[in-house]
Amino acid sequence: MQKCSFTREGVSGGASRVRRRALLGLVVLVVLVVMAGALAYFTRGTRTAPNPAPRAASSPTAPAPTVSAAASSGPKDGAASLPGPPSTHDPIAYSKAAAVALWSYDTRSYSQPELVASLHRWLTAEGSYADADSVDRLVPSPLLWGRMADSGQFATATAEEAHFPDTFTRALQADPGAIKQAYIYAVTVTGKQSISWNGAPQGGAEDRSSTLAVQCRPDRPCALVGVLPTVSP
Repeated sequence: MQKCSFTREGVSGGASRVRRRALLGLVVLVVLVVMAGALAYFTRGTRTAPNPAPRAASSPTAPAPTVSAAASSGPKDGAASLPGPPSTHDPIAYSKAAAVALWSYDTRSYSQPELVASLHRWLTAEGSYADADSVDRLVPSPLLWGRMADSGQFATATAEEAHFPDTFTRALQADPGAIKQAYIYAVTVTGKQSISWNGAPQGGAEDRSSTLAVQCRPDRPCALVGVLPTVSP
């Protein structure tokens, strides 16, 4: 039996959803275009708290521990097995953990709505920035989830490397104070996803890569803003 594909189109929402997507689009602009002015527009403000980005970016070649969701040999204890967000102020570490959560699922252990609800707990509580739609698009639709559950399909993941995209880093270097309104960082994570199902316990592995928008304010732990539609190197 072959693994199922699980991409689906997002559903249009109301005006608030459009505003959230527009805000995430500004982050995409920062990542894909070296325009310090655009970054300053998105994050303009007067906060003077320390910026964690230079610390994380200062040693891009330093090895970092691999974050993983270990494969299980059987069903887990329901939705209680779903991972929660870590408490960290490091956007690199948070993004690796978030990527593993986004790339992992287990149709044997919890329902599709339970997975969606769990992933939403990773999102920032600042509704003007959170883009839940970009997360929902990575989850199989209820219909597809049911078909996957019939074959006992589940996926585990590892995040092997994460970094600030070059364009994002250059924009911050051009205007270091521009981040201090929203404190949103772009982080590209690479790793692997392994998918298994009944009759194929080893399944197959494939490379995965995503660029995440992560909010890390100095006075609170990091939170997910959304998943960018394209991967930025």
